[in-house]
Amino acid sequence: MKIEMLIASHKQYEMPTDNKIYLPIFVGSALHKDIPKNFQSDATGDNISLENPHFNELTATYWAWKNSDASIVGLNHYRRYFVSKKSFRKDFSNLLNEQQILNLLAKGDVVLPSKRKYYIETIESHYIHSHDAEELKALKKVFSSFSESYQRALQTVLDSTSAHMFNMFIMKRDTFNQYCSWLFPTLRTLEKNLDFDKLMGNEKRALGFIAEILMDVWVIANDKQVGECPVQFMESNHWPKKILIFLMNKFTGQKRQFNTHIK
Repeated sequence: MKIEMLIASHKQYEMPTDNKIYLPIFVGSALHKDIPKNFQSDATGDNISLENPHFNELTATYWAWKNSDASIVGLNHYRRYFVSKKSFRKDFSNLLNEQQILNLLAKGDVVLPSKRKYYIETIESHYIHSHDAEELKALKKVFSSFSESYQRALQTVLDSTSAHMFNMFIMKRDTFNQYCSWLFPTLRTLEKNLDFDKLMGNEKRALGFIAEILMDVWVIANDKQVGECPVQFMESNHWPKKILIFLMNKFTGQKRQFNTHIK
């Protein structure tokens, strides 16, 4: 059984070199003349590499959906990895191995990062305080034509104070195909309802941001069993700065952002 754990990155960065199941993939390769040695390009085969500025790390997800022959597919980021346990050491010593991945998938349909908890905000209010509110309005408009189960799932996620973030996952191929077959058409419909000319700066990456919400929506609507796994950040988290920006956004109406994606 072939396992492929993608590591999405848009730049040269230290990668695990002695682990055969981990594959660095250079997202947005079509926008660059050269890509780093030993990186998989996301611009081969059927791909959306040129659209990386809107889709973020999802260009790697799409590439794996259309081109990988792996039986199990996972997505990590160059700064974030699924691990067996978190550590103060910023290295690859606790990356999941093949047996640990199989054990996790034996307990559930999907492996996702441990939920991120916002405590004093719902997912909806947090998104509005951090992003352009028009993005959620467009999403709700799109979902108005979806089945009741999906509409209920969306509202459940938006009303929650926690969610599985980062667009990270591990899935068996059949489940992965189901997810992508729903996610990307949904994002295409959303894309038609967004005016990217009016979205400023980081907000042009709206499809990637919204996809974080859609993972839990899809899981709930399809009654998928989720196994959670800790995520190791390979760089400093800057929690004081993040908390300050979080509070400023909430109480002043500003839209300052702390990065939760590839940057």
